[in-house]
Amino acid sequence: MSIRRLPLIAAGLAAALALSSCSLIPHSGPQAPRPEVGTARGYGPPLPAGATVEPAGSVSPREIDTEDVEGSLRPGDATPEERVPEIVERGRLVVGVDQSQNLLSYRDAVSGELRGFEVDLAREIARDIFGDPERVDFRFVDSADRANSLKNHDVDVVIRTMTVTATRQEEVSFSTPYLTTDSRLLVMDNSAIEGVGQLPGRTVCVADGSTALEKARLFAPESQILKTRNWADCLVALQQNQAHAILSDDTILSGIAAQDPYTRIVGMSLAREDYAVGMPLPTEDHDPSGLIRQVNSTIERIREDGTWWRLYDRWFSSYLATSGPPPLHYREEPAPTEPEESDEEVDQ
Repeated sequence: MSIRRLPLIAAGLAAALALSSCSLIPHSGPQAPRPEVGTARGYGPPLPAGATVEPAGSVSPREIDTEDVEGSLRPGDATPEERVPEIVERGRLVVGVDQSQNLLSYRDAVSGELRGFEVDLAREIARDIFGDPERVDFRFVDSADRANSLKNHDVDVVIRTMTVTATRQEEVSFSTPYLTTDSRLLVMDNSAIEGVGQLPGRTVCVADGSTALEKARLFAPESQILKTRNWADCLVALQQNQAHAILSDDTILSGIAAQDPYTRIVGMSLAREDYAVGMPLPTEDHDPSGLIRQVNSTIERIREDGTWWRLYDRWFSSYLATSGPPPLHYREEPAPTEPEESDEEVDQ
């Protein structure tokens, strides 16, 4: 290299350092508003794979009926061998879960093991069936495929943030609820957004197919909606300035906040919902009632022996407060009929 070129290189490096140092100096004045979604205007990084943008107000929200839902089946006194003989004979419980929902159901980057509240709940169900919490086969189920995976009997149960709604009860049988959530917003620390009142004209991110999509249409009708395949993609979009807020349940948002300390959960509760374990609907060839009762027996047991509280404290206590597990919700069932006595028995 020519010695005469060194001053020019040094000058260039000095200029670059000066520019980069300027970007690190915090501004004392008001921050400029965040721009619209970058890729929608033809610049910036591409949206997460499979993501789409729904223009503000282009789709009317559908009602999410979480009030007029039917209760589940009471556990009863039967044994696992009587309730779920096929599963007992197989020796494993097949459970559909997520693998990227931090704190709920995710794959640990160090150990490679699945961890989270919902993973632990699956193991408790297996404990009550087999006496061994490790006798579980976990299968990844995409959010949009939860009902189909049950209908096709690819899995025995799905434990994947399934909100109990009247519409979903037409496709899935539910246990009694195991977790109650509140819908809120997650934003970057330096955001001016404190609630849905600041969302008009901005972009909100949700996972496509979730109940949060309908809430975004309802509570943020003047915002464009970025629909992604999963919540992890929403975090990427928020970090890349492709969305201004994520709208979801606070249990999901707490997992996202745990991944990025420069985010925070804001706003009042927009809606309260219950998660429950999903199981197949009854058909001519399959009766899920025994499995439903078995799962509910576990949910009752972990409420009574303190396991529920230990799991909640382990995964969510750093981010959320709770009044405890959701109330048990069972339907009225006809009393079992006594077998009629035959005429011969009466004569005797």
